[in-house]
Amino acid sequence: MELILGIDGGGTSCRAALATADGNVIGRATAGAANIRTDLSGARANIAEAARRAFTNAGRDPDLMTGTAAVLGLAGANVGTYRQQLEAILPFAQSRVVTDAEIALEGAVGAGDGAIAILGTGTAYMVRRHGQARAVGGWGFLIGDQASGARIGRDLLEQTLLAHDGIRPGSALTDEVLSIFRGEPQDVVEFTTNATPGDFAGFAPKVFDHAAKDDVVAKWIVGKALGEVEVSLDVLDLATDDRLCLLGGLAGLYAPLLAARYRAILQPPRQDALGGAVAMARRLFGDEGASR
Repeated sequence: MELILGIDGGGTSCRAALATADGNVIGRATAGAANIRTDLSGARANIAEAARRAFTNAGRDPDLMTGTAAVLGLAGANVGTYRQQLEAILPFAQSRVVTDAEIALEGAVGAGDGAIAILGTGTAYMVRRHGQARAVGGWGFLIGDQASGARIGRDLLEQTLLAHDGIRPGSALTDEVLSIFRGEPQDVVEFTTNATPGDFAGFAPKVFDHAAKDDVVAKWIVGKALGEVEVSLDVLDLATDDRLCLLGGLAGLYAPLLAARYRAILQPPRQDALGGAVAMARRLFGDEGASR
């Protein structure tokens, strides 16, 4: 095919990159959220809009979309039949829907072996060895995403209320958080009523900042989260010559805290998840796919 599309869709936004068959990106665009588990029809609309805008950005006719193949890495594609439902209603000539972790792995380590830890609002892990990929985590805020920004923020609010009630020791951090809510614990509870994982995650940088200042509550939260990250990494059974990439907004905060065995194999990602989607599209549908 002359053109290929890479799509990276999550709970906040959907990014699209239009490329030539050899993987050269000629147009980029962004649209709204594309978590197919929480809003399949809305995700489909935003995916199509991001693709349309990418064609326009590249100076190409958006009607060419129907003759273009796409790889889509999407939040929510790891459960149920959402990916199959979406593939049936996408406007592209061919579509391959994979998880957002799969395109993140492809972008970070290429088509070869390696591992990623996605440490942001949510968390997920993936390792590829001898061409076989294995995912760990990524089950969402309510029953998963341990050590994520969302869970760290939730833990902070919980510790703040426990300190207010005299159940656990407080600290400068819990005092600061309660002051954000005008000293009213009821306002903390009200915040959680409609808070999204991203809202909880907004507190995470504050926790790391205070942990660096020896705040007792912050150090407890970060220590707990770090242990959860390392337990998940242990499951990946990484060797000393493996490539490990940390991704996500908290990656730089966790990296210096990891055990020496993990710091020793850390490498920067080769490209981001959207780049991984384009690379996968080239491998499946572009000139690499055509040559096989």
